[in-house]
Amino acid sequence: MAVPETSLTAADLARIDGQLADTDRLLEQNYPGDDGSRQPVHTVYVPADRFTPSLAADWGTQALAAAAAHGGLARLGALLGQDAELAEAVASRVETKLASEPIEDLRLDFEDGFGDRGDDAEDAAAVAAASAVAAAVSAGSVPPFIGIRFKCFEAATRARGLRTLDLFVSGLAAAGELPEGLVLTLPKVTTVAQVRAMDYAVSRLEDIHSLPAGRLRFEVQVETPQLILGPEGTSPVAQLPHAVPGRISGLHYGTYDYSASLQISAEYQSMEHPVADFAKEVMQLAVAGTGIRLSDGSTNIIPVGDNVENAWQLHGRLVRRSLERGFYQGWDLHPAQLPSRFAATYAFYRQGLPAAAARLRNYVEQTEGGVMDEPATARALAAFVLRGVQCGAVGAEEVQALAAVGIPQLTALAHPRLATTSNS
Repeated sequence: MAVPETSLTAADLARIDGQLADTDRLLEQNYPGDDGSRQPVHTVYVPADRFTPSLAADWGTQALAAAAAHGGLARLGALLGQDAELAEAVASRVETKLASEPIEDLRLDFEDGFGDRGDDAEDAAAVAAASAVAAAVSAGSVPPFIGIRFKCFEAATRARGLRTLDLFVSGLAAAGELPEGLVLTLPKVTTVAQVRAMDYAVSRLEDIHSLPAGRLRFEVQVETPQLILGPEGTSPVAQLPHAVPGRISGLHYGTYDYSASLQISAEYQSMEHPVADFAKEVMQLAVAGTGIRLSDGSTNIIPVGDNVENAWQLHGRLVRRSLERGFYQGWDLHPAQLPSRFAATYAFYRQGLPAAAARLRNYVEQTEGGVMDEPATARALAAFVLRGVQCGAVGAEEVQALAAVGIPQLTALAHPRLATTSNS
């Protein structure tokens, strides 16, 4: 068969390549996609001076005791609307989770949870926190992700926040290797300039302690309306990934600071208020394709006293709501929130697994089914199943049986760009 002739010449194509060179670089550098690593399902915040190497295990024990005192984990599942079969399957896995890895991500809080106790007290607490985290790493009791939230970069607290950051990171560096899952959280961000300042601070710490460039990534807390809509009518949060490419690991929504700043009365401040949904939709658009993860906020309705079951139902519903909207992480503030966090999360993945696995199998085997999925949807299906495996909601053997794919293939389907890069 003769090769058909085209009208556009090689020079035309070269000119188009030249015109799009900046676009190619932008997509390559600023929109790398998700890196395929595990994302925790939650972040637990505790005052920094309360951390001990046994804290995670202690929270797991307290969480199991709370569930047992109210009829057990299967009954909790029923409270969250799960049928008996699902509730039993979820309860078994949640029990294992709370006994083995009750906290996936822990933040030692030097901000709202610590307050202003004076420089001497905070200095001592920052040094002690670094020592305690290093001890937990050595003992093997550290959660997969751990770090600090220090005070914000507004003028009144900037020096204090930087000093605490410095003492903590420097203390860890002096103790040996930094925790693999080290996370730093910059709160109450209002401008892009504050994020650039944070980029400079961690870059200097990397230089001083001979750390690889980019080792100290950080989260940005979205707690102010100025970050959603700036004074020029633009969205600063959308500029963040491009102001410091590769440095930001996540955007975390701050339920109560954000709501209060918009004059929402305390009774109506919630993760599901319309102002919260708007902010989070902007956040999703801002980081789409950048590889930056998203986290929803918290509920301050705690399952204690006479309010345990109502608080569990509220928390479970809010967790499920976040998951359905593409926010796969949230905040927990109390041990008794862990049962509802994992029960709701595990039910989400287990309920969705059969249909997702069937569609994924049809896609992989190119079998006609009731839904004709495109590659983008197949990626979403694979990512959903992979998240379920990573958090412990479903087992690799279940995925193999239902989707006929192993975890390496599942990961490649969820993150094909990553697989292409590793094979090149």
